[in-house]
Amino acid sequence: MSRALSNPDRVSEGTRARVFAAVEETGYTLNQAGRSLRQRTSRTILVALPDIGNTFFSTILDAIEREAVLRGYGVLVANRFAGHDSGRRLHEYFLSNRADGLLLLDGSVQLEQLLALTSPPIGVPLVMACEAIAQSPFHTVKTDNVFAAEVATRHLIGLGHRAIGHIRGPKGNVLSIEREAGFARAMATAGLDVRASWMFEAGFEMSQGLAAAERFVALAERPTAMFAANDETAIGFLSGLRRHGLECPRDISLVGFDDLAFAAHFWPPLTSMRQPREALGRIAAEALIDLIEGEPRRRVPRHTVLSSELIVRASTARLATAPSAPALASL
Repeated sequence: MSRALSNPDRVSEGTRARVFAAVEETGYTLNQAGRSLRQRTSRTILVALPDIGNTFFSTILDAIEREAVLRGYGVLVANRFAGHDSGRRLHEYFLSNRADGLLLLDGSVQLEQLLALTSPPIGVPLVMACEAIAQSPFHTVKTDNVFAAEVATRHLIGLGHRAIGHIRGPKGNVLSIEREAGFARAMATAGLDVRASWMFEAGFEMSQGLAAAERFVALAERPTAMFAANDETAIGFLSGLRRHGLECPRDISLVGFDDLAFAAHFWPPLTSMRQPREALGRIAAEALIDLIEGEPRRRVPRHTVLSSELIVRASTARLATAPSAPALASL
């Protein structure tokens, strides 16, 4: 057990799984204080994220913690590290030496501030997950948002929809930009126009989906299908439409993004792009602890891009006037 927890890279995956099961069953814990004193480290990683209340992060945080426990590390969570001041706050946090590395789940932090944090004399090991910063040298673990959004949009096109709109994520957010790019690419490939009046400014919260629904019902001419940048916005949008007597998929087909747990239990169950959130958290934690325990200056930055899966449910349907054709033939 000691080797599996202290040096998991020296044991097989099967052994690691059995050890972790035994840890959970017996409640065994490492004496982290003693190890930290011997090794002059805190044996702790810091996970910084923009909004812990967003259910998207729950599975990712669970996977991070499980992997950290296997490697003998604790996890601290810093909430609402976003915006122009976040880099300075992270800098101050690490000056107190409370963590050995940073797993950052937000791409809005200024690159210059992160470079200062990861360079001598502080030299904090850093891995970015979910979001990346263009031209940055950091390890990143993310999903292919552009391609996933393209797949989601092509699903609607395959169902015969030609009038398709998009509910955007937060303005300037890298995920919003990438998912809108995938939507636009699918529309262009199919020879369809992207109408400005069908592009709704929103965000990643249900309340913003409700607001998008109010703008939708006010349109003189409405699209027959929508692609939302995330599930929470999609659910808010559907709730708002229902207040006006509109039903999905009778009046509109809708695809979300993330496939959160509630997506399958809402009515109608939401078609969504499922992100591999467990794998994302686990791989990001592995990469960060590898950096902490290795020699980062000799390592080549690793960029891991994971694939999402289209989960088709009852919120999307063939357009009533569309000719019959295989819905996913072009995927």
